[in-house]
Amino acid sequence: MPEHKLRIGITQGDTNGIGWEVILKALADPRMTELFTPVVYGSPKAAAYYRNTIAEIEPVSFNPVASAAEARRGKVNLAACGEGAEIVPGKAAADAGRAAVEALSAAMRDLKEGHLDAIVTAPFDKETVQADDFRYTGHTEYLAAELEGSPMMLMCSDRLRVGLVTTHLPLAEGSAAISRAKITEALDRLARSLVADFGVVKPRIAVLALNPHAGDGGLLGREEEETIRPAVNDAYAAGVLAFGPFAADGFFASGNYAHYDAVLAMYHDQGLAPFKTLTPDGVNYTAGLCEVRTSPDHGVAYDIAGRDKADPQSMRNAIYAALDIVENRRRWAAMSVDPLQHFERDRGRDASAKDLPEMREGRHD
Repeated sequence: MPEHKLRIGITQGDTNGIGWEVILKALADPRMTELFTPVVYGSPKAAAYYRNTIAEIEPVSFNPVASAAEARRGKVNLAACGEGAEIVPGKAAADAGRAAVEALSAAMRDLKEGHLDAIVTAPFDKETVQADDFRYTGHTEYLAAELEGSPMMLMCSDRLRVGLVTTHLPLAEGSAAISRAKITEALDRLARSLVADFGVVKPRIAVLALNPHAGDGGLLGREEEETIRPAVNDAYAAGVLAFGPFAADGFFASGNYAHYDAVLAMYHDQGLAPFKTLTPDGVNYTAGLCEVRTSPDHGVAYDIAGRDKADPQSMRNAIYAALDIVENRRRWAAMSVDPLQHFERDRGRDASAKDLPEMREGRHD
C-alpha cells in the first residue's frame, strides 16, 4: 500500500433513505480503513439512529473532524453537517433533502480545497433537494456546475460500462436533445475516460440506436441515418473505435456488449435498465470532470429504509471504483509526461532509442 492513503469523502445522502445504512455496513469492515482514509459528511444523530436499526454489525467508531484537513489515518472520520432533519425512515421530506445538500456542499468544499482525493455520494431524492439555492436534477448536473470539465454519466462494473448522451430529461425531449456533434463529443469523452480512468489502451465503444430496430432503414425514424451513424463515422475518423448504431434490445439480449469496452446509450433508461439488470451492484461514475465522484447505482429506497434490508455491496464497489480511478488517473498523468521513460522502465532496462519497434525494424523516418 502507498504511504499516503487516499482520502475519500462519503456524503450521507437523504437521511430518510438507505444512505446511512449502506455507509455503516460498508465501513464496518476494519479492512476498509487499511485501504483508504474515509471522511463521512453527515449527521451524527442520523448515524446513531441507523446504527441501532442494524442487527449484526461491527461498531463503527467515528473520529469527529471539522473538515477533511483534520482526518486521521486508520480512523473513520466524521464531519458533522446536515443535522437539522427529523429522522423518519421512508418519508420524503424537505428537511431530509436539505440535509443531503448540506453534506454534499461540505464535501465539495473540501474536494475543491484539495483535502479529498475523491467523493462517493449516497443517494438523495431529486424532488426533496429542490430549493432556491439548489436547482439541479441530480448529482451529475450539480457537479457540472461546480467542477471543471464536461460530465458524462458512466455506469460501470467488471462486466459492463454504459455511458449516456443525455441524462435526466423527460423522454419526450430526448430526440431533440441528441445531435451529431453531441454524440461525437460524448464518444470522445468516453474514449478518453476509458484510457485515463480505466487503463483501456484502445477502447472499443458500441453505440446504441435511438429507435426500435435501429430505425428499420428509416421506417421507424431517421435519427440513425441522419444523426447517429454520421456521428459514429466522425468519431471513427478522429481515432475513436466506435461502432454502430445497434438496436438496443438485440444488442443486450445476444450478449454482444461483452465484445466492447463500453456502450454509449442515447438516453437514461435505455442504458440503465439493462445495466442494472445485468450488474445489480454497479457504480455510477461521473466521467469527464477534473475530480473523481462515484456513487452506488441505487436510489434512496424509501420502501426498505430503516429495516436492515439494504445491501451495501454497491456502496463498497463505489468506494473501490473511486480508489481505482484516482490511482489510474495518476498513473496515466505520469506516463503522459514522459511516455518513453515509462516504456523503458516497464521493459526493465535503460532507455535507448534503438529499442523502439520502429528502430529495430529499420524504420526511422
